[in-house]
Amino acid sequence: MLIVFVVRGVTLPGAMTGISFYLTPNMTKLTEAEVWIDAGTQIFFSFAICLGALISLGSYNEYNNNCYRDCVLLSLLNSGTSFISGFAVFSVLGFMAEEQGRDISKVARSGPGLAFIAYPKAITMMPGSTAWSILFFIMILLLGLDSQFVETEGFITSIVDLFPKKLRKGYNREIFIACTCAVSYLVALSMVTNGGMYVFQLFDTYAASGVCLLWVAFCECVAVSWIYGGERMWQNITRMIGFRPMPIMKYIWTFVTPILTTATFIYSMVKFKPPTYGEYVYPPWGVAIGWALALSSMLVIPTYAVYKFLTTSGTMQERWHILTTPVLARDHEDYNDEAHTKRMKLKARVFKGEYPPIDGVVQLKPIPMANNSATDHHHQLPMSTVSSSKTAAVNPALSDPPSYNDAVEGTNF
Repeated sequence: MLIVFVVRGVTLPGAMTGISFYLTPNMTKLTEAEVWIDAGTQIFFSFAICLGALISLGSYNEYNNNCYRDCVLLSLLNSGTSFISGFAVFSVLGFMAEEQGRDISKVARSGPGLAFIAYPKAITMMPGSTAWSILFFIMILLLGLDSQFVETEGFITSIVDLFPKKLRKGYNREIFIACTCAVSYLVALSMVTNGGMYVFQLFDTYAASGVCLLWVAFCECVAVSWIYGGERMWQNITRMIGFRPMPIMKYIWTFVTPILTTATFIYSMVKFKPPTYGEYVYPPWGVAIGWALALSSMLVIPTYAVYKFLTTSGTMQERWHILTTPVLARDHEDYNDEAHTKRMKLKARVFKGEYPPIDGVVQLKPIPMANNSATDHHHQLPMSTVSSSKTAAVNPALSDPPSYNDAVEGTNF
């Protein structure tokens, strides 16, 4: 459907004006905080980052699924689709600008108005507008349903995994799905009223985009790279796919992403402006509602961290050690393997290329491929892991470490 719109769009008069406007960079926009927020939001939504969908859906994969390849393909396909869709949009907007005798910059406006006002209006000016309008709104409907299925499933899977004994019993999961969809439906009804676009804009700006996703992205990277350990995560992926990904990935998790998200977050706060829709500027009480929506998700992370820290027994240092020690399910591939279930020093879990042997447990060693010159940075690794019985034989005290089930069920360990 998208290719059809691209082909039709580029054949319209004035299409090249719109495409030129699309491809010509405007460097002055880089000084606007809103541009950076919008760019980050686009990436977050396009790749479903920090929304839980990728993690939840990925949990259905086999252990040895090549997630590294899937991530690269997902990035290329998403970015490529977004790039191509720009031709479909701006070629039609160029046609609209020529028909109305207006400058393309006055026609091409960002936000929901582009998809629901400007572009549909441009379609009505095309020959055979009825057929093209039907095709366009079918495409929008399919895109919306696809996004809704993925995000809803991501949320539901996360909650079900947190409370498996309750929600996986009988029809409890189905009832929970029905309740989730009903609540979402009732909230969405407010967005199809006469003032619904203003409600939608408020949710779009604060509820699940911009500063919220930047905050979640920062917390996720810190938790994975510095607490769990970027090196440990890199080795986990190596165990799953059978070869070592490029080491630069580890340093992007550890340094680049936290710095970039923090800088963008601070910059957006310094340059903060009340949201607008057209000529309408949201009043202070509207901005307050928006920040209440944003903080309702942002404050969950530090609040829960403080709650766990206060309710865990032991000294301050013991609490920190308990809460930062990896916890795996008993049937996990790496359960009972010290390299993946024990707390390591900061240097070992974040920076060091190989874990040292612990109590005689042999760590994974790379073995050369048949043709190393072709892929120097990929080393095939044996897929077998250190079994629980072997680890227990080396150190009986490690025979039964705490499991994920213990944690989610509230069992003390």
